[in-house]
Amino acid sequence: VSFIPGGLDCSISFVSHVLGKVCVHGRQKEILGVLVPHLTDLTKSDCIWQRICWRLVECVPDRWMEAVVLGFVQGAPRADVLSRLLGNLVVKNKKAQFVVTQKMLLLQYGHTTAVLQNLLGYLSLDSLRRTLLLRVLQELLETWSSSSAVKHSPAEQQLYISKAILICLSHLKEPEIESCRQELLTSMMEGVKCHLDSSLPQLRRLGMVVAESISLKINTEGPVLKFEYEEDDETRELKSLLVQSPSFCAVPSLPDDNRSEKADAALPLVPESNEKLHTAAPVMPDEELDAELDSDDDLTPYDMSEDKELKIKAPVYIRDCIEVLTGSRSEDMDKWEATVKALESLVRKNPAATREVSVELAKILLHLEEKTCIEGFVELRQRAQVAVLTTDPIPVAKYLTSQFYSLNYSLRQRMDILDVLVLAAQELSCPKFHGKTNHSGAQKPCIQLLPGSDSSKDWRRIVDERIKNKTRRFDMGRSRVELASRPNEFNSVAGHFFFPLIQHFDRPLTTFDLLGEDHLVLGRLVHTLAVLMYLAVNTVAVTAMGKALLEFVWALRFHTDSYVRQGLLSCVSSLLLSVPTERILADMTEELLEAQSWLGDVMEKDPDGDCRRLALQNLLLMENLKKKLEAVPS
Repeated sequence: VSFIPGGLDCSISFVSHVLGKVCVHGRQKEILGVLVPHLTDLTKSDCIWQRICWRLVECVPDRWMEAVVLGFVQGAPRADVLSRLLGNLVVKNKKAQFVVTQKMLLLQYGHTTAVLQNLLGYLSLDSLRRTLLLRVLQELLETWSSSSAVKHSPAEQQLYISKAILICLSHLKEPEIESCRQELLTSMMEGVKCHLDSSLPQLRRLGMVVAESISLKINTEGPVLKFEYEEDDETRELKSLLVQSPSFCAVPSLPDDNRSEKADAALPLVPESNEKLHTAAPVMPDEELDAELDSDDDLTPYDMSEDKELKIKAPVYIRDCIEVLTGSRSEDMDKWEATVKALESLVRKNPAATREVSVELAKILLHLEEKTCIEGFVELRQRAQVAVLTTDPIPVAKYLTSQFYSLNYSLRQRMDILDVLVLAAQELSCPKFHGKTNHSGAQKPCIQLLPGSDSSKDWRRIVDERIKNKTRRFDMGRSRVELASRPNEFNSVAGHFFFPLIQHFDRPLTTFDLLGEDHLVLGRLVHTLAVLMYLAVNTVAVTAMGKALLEFVWALRFHTDSYVRQGLLSCVSSLLLSVPTERILADMTEELLEAQSWLGDVMEKDPDGDCRRLALQNLLLMENLKKKLEAVPS
């Protein structure tokens, strides 16, 4: 550096080649971990060192440029430091521009939020680079609003793109927003539709958060878009990205001499008589004084400490409950609430009376709407439906499964039917625990399919429990609860739960198309069939159910929705775990061999991580079956 002020020419291309060669061989952290901090200190106040640093990265050959740029972006502590180190490299070098604006944002998604903030902040800190920032935002929004990208890209990449969009929005200025307001609005409307159509709650929530942020930016004065969703750490992090970090908002430090003066000038002016204003008694107008004198604050309140709330007596007969639930008189609302709360226990205590009107009661509960603000209404109604179904399984199951494919039902009602079928099947198939010893960990397995829950997670949990239970352990553990010895009540009714659901999935109705736009309900149906198949273990119909389920899976194996594919893979797991090995080897060997190649493709190529994990689990189960087949003497 000492030779440069003297006018001597210096070349650092050799150093650039060495830097590129070291970085491309995977030693970015070692060399840039030392080089970046030194260059950061040297370029703070020395423009010559800034030009040397720019020249250092500009002379790196294109074949090594990606490794060098990536190392600088990851190693720089802030965006302003990265701007000092790289200068306008992305404007001068096409390879660096491709890496920064395309590869790191649209083709990769493993970088941290801090790297994204460095990258996009770097583009925003110079007028020549801001055109690239606007172009990047446009391409990100095109990807975010593409239905094909939403369906075929993993959730992690969707989150990564959403973060990049919000960081870009935080750097936009008002004139730039004005120039692309219409494009932002169009992308917002198309993108939010694609995300709300997704079956995955995470993607729907991502669409809501990004759409709200775009609406907030383009409608600074008017009403903004607002969705209802449950906030978690992820959504809070996304919303925080819309606000620039302090490094972009910080005021340059002032000299010590006038720092206190500037600080004093920044404080709001406070009148000297401020304390007097606070301590002086308020002066009240005459009208307010008269109103205070006429108030009833001096009246003595009634003593209501011994008052008791009037309790409405709930009906004691099933037919009385039906009359109350179907009645329309507003004065019976209290009695209606009491009936809803007491119906489950009443059904379980009177099974004979329930069987007489079971289908009628199931119909009433399926169409029952909340008339008053009763706490836990959805759960109370569902528990009553499960009680009716377990009390009289065959006729009620026939009614519910027939209504699932009927006209004039909402998607919410159809999913309620699936939830009730699963919970009732679980209750029928699992005997109650009657323990001789206490064991805090021994609880009845629970499958939650309530609104907002993810049934696929529950399915994977119970499959893992099943595999764990099949593992032999040679140790003396804690004492276990002894199960009551009684027949599996689901054995004789499993077919009535399962086969009607699987029969008409490919027949679209006027308002219901499982293979079309109603793929959310299809996903719930597939997961329901998987759980019913699992619960049918050791039943008479399990082999027929397995063969029908395998044909169903084969017909839908290439579905574009990841939630549906997760359910299909769960169906294969339930089949392999529930159908006896000898029946699989005798009746379904060819079909499973064909499915094995499909599972291999899913494990290697599916964009969804849960699908890949489930496919690997199924391949391991098939490998165990293959070993059993080889062990059988010919």
